[in-house]
Amino acid sequence: MNILFFAALVGYFVASVFQFVGASMKKEALRKIAHIVFLISFVLHTAFMTWRGIEAHRVPLSNQFEFASAFAWAAVVMGFVLYKRLKQEWVMTVAMPVAYLVLSYAAFQPMEIKEMMPALRSTWFVLHIGSAAFSYASFAIAGGLGVSYLVQLKKGKSETDAKMKQIDYMGYRLICLGFLLLTVVIFSGAIWAEQAWSAWWTWDPKETWALITWIFYAIYLHQRLRLKWQGKRMAWLAIIAVILVAFTFVGVNLLLPGLHSYAV
Repeated sequence: MNILFFAALVGYFVASVFQFVGASMKKEALRKIAHIVFLISFVLHTAFMTWRGIEAHRVPLSNQFEFASAFAWAAVVMGFVLYKRLKQEWVMTVAMPVAYLVLSYAAFQPMEIKEMMPALRSTWFVLHIGSAAFSYASFAIAGGLGVSYLVQLKKGKSETDAKMKQIDYMGYRLICLGFLLLTVVIFSGAIWAEQAWSAWWTWDPKETWALITWIFYAIYLHQRLRLKWQGKRMAWLAIIAVILVAFTFVGVNLLLPGLHSYAV
């Protein structure tokens, strides 16, 4: 089972390298190889998660390793869906390294299968944590698009260029999706917390930082919709927001242990 995991990890890395080289040198053959390797790695990753779920007799989402793996898997799914719809290489150029970096983080977490904690045995389990995985994936890819936007500006691209407008708009759409899913995460978590701990909200560090992240993205959407902000400023906000997501995902577990320390 672990061979599948590390094969997928190596595959994501190889795909990322081929994609970057192919994009920078404008070599279509290298990009095609990257796509094939990425797809094979995704199949291996899916097989690993399925096998782990069968071995654990549950959906594999109950600890930091499993959530990081699901986060990376969600990023790959979103990358393929967006590429199929847009047919733009910049989608894969962002999705591939996101999947590799998140799965690399998972590789440093304890991988042994453990019995699910009583607090996690709930009908809200899959909805709450599954929504978080796709929410984080949306935000991560949006942040990657923000980086791509700024790099293109450095290369002399105009903000009025059709490609630049498409990158900017897709980042906005991904943040809308991520914000919606994060809202589901917070509300389902509150209901779950009331059932598990008899309190809707405990100001646990994970809850607090999830709320801070939600507020920041609400500000992003407000600036976009009410003040018509676009382009460079929104790219920077998307990148800064990903730092908040990363701290909520990783930093809180390392620096601010609480009720969620065992999970995501």
